[in-house]
Amino acid sequence: MVLRADLHIHTEYSFDCMMSLETIINRCTRRGINCAAIADHGTIAGALQLKAKAPFEVIVGEEILTPQGEIMGLFLTEEIPSPIPVEEALGRIKAQKGLVCLPHPFDRLRGIKGANHHDCGNLQKLADHVDIIEVFNSRALPFGNPNQKARIFAEAHGLLCSAGSDAHVPSEIGRAYVELPQFAGKEEFCSSLAQGQIFGRRTCPIVHVPSAWNSLKRRLFK
Repeated sequence: MVLRADLHIHTEYSFDCMMSLETIINRCTRRGINCAAIADHGTIAGALQLKAKAPFEVIVGEEILTPQGEIMGLFLTEEIPSPIPVEEALGRIKAQKGLVCLPHPFDRLRGIKGANHHDCGNLQKLADHVDIIEVFNSRALPFGNPNQKARIFAEAHGLLCSAGSDAHVPSEIGRAYVELPQFAGKEEFCSSLAQGQIFGRRTCPIVHVPSAWNSLKRRLFK
């Protein structure tokens, strides 16, 4: 069985997203996405709930904020606080036998600090601790070819490549995904991802506006 995996989706448990779990299930089903990695900001609560009720494969993930940028953990069993130092984020992911993924590493607003310098700065230092590079993020800003740079970096360092829509609203789900063989568990996932084929379309940058508005509303009414 071939899976269509959108490996970066947010839920209403993220501070900048209002998508309910039911909406995500319905949209994934309509778009033919039968595997989803949920990577909310600073929490795995939504991912755990979706995994319990979705009729398709759900990978429990989290985006963790560090001073160097966001680090994504996949196949997590415990929530990791945010923000924390990057070394602690890496250690906490590995301690629970999770996978370390760098989402949108070359995005000029959301990427790894120093990634767009000539020597890739902090990104080079992280490479030995990373399992996966997100080489297509639908929300990545078009300036400076961030997705292309991510793929070049991943291939140069022999790292697995992933793709995700980074969806915060339903229409974004499935705009980027990986077709890969079915897997059972983290080890098989890595083998399947190595065989995966990436598909993706950019999202209009204006989609960041509702995310910013949702974030502001959450802060105002917290």
